Amino acid sequence: MTNTEIRPFRIDIPQADLDDLRERLIRTRWIDEVPGVGWERGAPTSYLKELAAYWADKFDWRAAESELNAHPQFTTVIDGQHIHFLHVRSDRADAIPLLLIHGWPSSVVDFLDLIGPLTAPDAQAPAFHLVIPSLPGHGFSGPLTETGWNDGRMAAALAELMARLGYERFGVQGGDHGAFIGPRIGRDFPDRVLGVHANALVTFPTGDPADMAALTEAERQRLAAMKKFQDDGSAYMNLNGSRPNTIAQLLADSPVGQLGWIVEKFKEWTDQSHELPDQAVDRDRLLTIVSIYWLTDTARSVANCYYERFHDAASFAPKPRGTVPTGVAVFKDGDYAIRRFAEKAHTITHWSEFYRGGHFPALEVPELLIDDIRAFFASL
Repeated sequence: MTNTEIRPFRIDIPQADLDDLRERLIRTRWIDEVPGVGWERGAPTSYLKELAAYWADKFDWRAAESELNAHPQFTTVIDGQHIHFLHVRSDRADAIPLLLIHGWPSSVVDFLDLIGPLTAPDAQAPAFHLVIPSLPGHGFSGPLTETGWNDGRMAAALAELMARLGYERFGVQGGDHGAFIGPRIGRDFPDRVLGVHANALVTFPTGDPADMAALTEAERQRLAAMKKFQDDGSAYMNLNGSRPNTIAQLLADSPVGQLGWIVEKFKEWTDQSHELPDQAVDRDRLLTIVSIYWLTDTARSVANCYYERFHDAASFAPKPRGTVPTGVAVFKDGDYAIRRFAEKAHTITHWSEFYRGGHFPALEVPELLIDDIRAFFASL
């Protein structure tokens, strides 16, 4: 395989791997459950038991696999790393090339409900050619083979992917990791990026007393929620960012460990009007995402992505303000972006705030995200 060759790809997980998963689920050694304890100490055993039983005996991986395989998929090698991606072109001659970037704990599955509406919209709405990669080290891109895959290197790889597909000018949309990598692509390749649309954008207080005094009540609540996350919800990130291999070994050996690690975040980061994570996000979609992380054996690579970011001096160093037009969608829960802080770092041309949804809008409220993507790119 040459360095630039693009090869068709089809997901076909060996049955032996699915049998092994089911056996491990059945043989789980469960922790006991202390009466009166809920989600405040992590995923409850009773909930995980019920979800694991469904995963073992009712979840249909082959159906999920078939849904993914209904879309054109490919792999290529960029900077020594296999990259997997969906590439779905619109029939519209005026379609805009759009790179969709997932985060953690997410995957290309997040964007499945966006594909039809964005590639084949009504005549009056903008259309898009979609490129949906599995981030290096995530999902079907497979484990990373070396260190050094920080945000800048990922941004460069995804820009190269778009060039390799013939898209010299393109838009970007992303959340979570995508809200770091998407703006980084715009900053590093401004002549190639039409605009960057982000959800779950991280914004930091400027330290200017005037900025703090001017915050609205909603913005103060958002800032307080971010402080609560830093104080009481970021242990996963600190562990990944400091000792990734230790937690990765635990997750790589226990599917229920991987399930709890991911499901906890879907509980905490989705729209809090839902009592359980699989009420905010379809249960089979949720288990498809968990299955992908398990079946591709990418726990180490995923954890090490945080290590690379935390140990990259350029990640949080002061930077010139980005010049590419940037649109931001802020959803009700698990989203802390504040416009006056964002404008210090980005050229904000579009800003929307929604009172539904959370950290995973493509899964929770796809219709809101679709409309906002359309509105932003139509404005350009």
